[in-house]
Amino acid sequence: MSNINLIIEERPRNIGNFMVGRLLPFREKRMVGPFIFIDHMGPEDMQAGENLDIGPHPHIGLSTLTFLFEGNVMHKDSLGTEVEIKPGQVNWMTAGSGIAHSERTPGYLRDKAKTLHGLQIWVALPKALEEMPPSFFHADAEDLPQWETGGVAYKLIAGSIMDKTSPVPVFSPLYFLELKSKEQRTIKIGDELYGEAGLYILEGSIESEGATFGPKELLVAKDNSLCEFILNAGSTIYFFGGEPFPEERFIYWNFVASTYERIEQAKQQWRDQEFALIPGETGFIPLPPENDHLRYRI
Repeated sequence: MSNINLIIEERPRNIGNFMVGRLLPFREKRMVGPFIFIDHMGPEDMQAGENLDIGPHPHIGLSTLTFLFEGNVMHKDSLGTEVEIKPGQVNWMTAGSGIAHSERTPGYLRDKAKTLHGLQIWVALPKALEEMPPSFFHADAEDLPQWETGGVAYKLIAGSIMDKTSPVPVFSPLYFLELKSKEQRTIKIGDELYGEAGLYILEGSIESEGATFGPKELLVAKDNSLCEFILNAGSTIYFFGGEPFPEERFIYWNFVASTYERIEQAKQQWRDQEFALIPGETGFIPLPPENDHLRYRI
């Protein structure tokens, strides 16, 4: 019997002037543990004058995790944070009761050719912390736990697993773990996983129960304890997941909440421009039309 409960392929989505591959939410699987949204950005080659420009927009009820493979993004938010994220670093922004931010190509790169490639992830907050004060945390690449076992290089980007803990301040039991191998290796990780688990293949492939799975596929495990597969040479994969929440979640645009009422309140707050302003930014991305929004019942 197969241990793969679901196979999800990236679906193209347009986020303004940039195309991404969306992995979560999916109509048959809205969340994996507390992970509620995953976009694969790029790789996108941009010429001089072509830039990432995602203007001021709001979030509530979640933490965002940005992890780049290539390129640079300047993050600004309504807390006054102004941080350039580079490959291998982590930006962890917790929206809580509400935050606004922008994401743009840094000024010194705007007139140069460049490539942007990375993951943008949303992690829902536990119900008791949905209205916590907003915060921001940045981790350099060398701050993340990294080790090698059996010829496989591991990097723990967020959460706790395999007796390691990332410095990223998460708010529920979860893990976001990178595995890389130059040679073919058998991976037996089932005893380390907890809650719900997903596996995303960035490059290369894995073999499981007679089938081969390649880049841009996300696999959701049926039984974590049975998670065993072959990681082929030159592959990079990511395990993510953790303990699911007992309550349902709702998404509208950039808002996540455990009630529709809270989302409706956030929508009105953004229309009325009641979110705190971002220093150095003007304007804002308007609320999308009612017939063109992200809205899922989780």
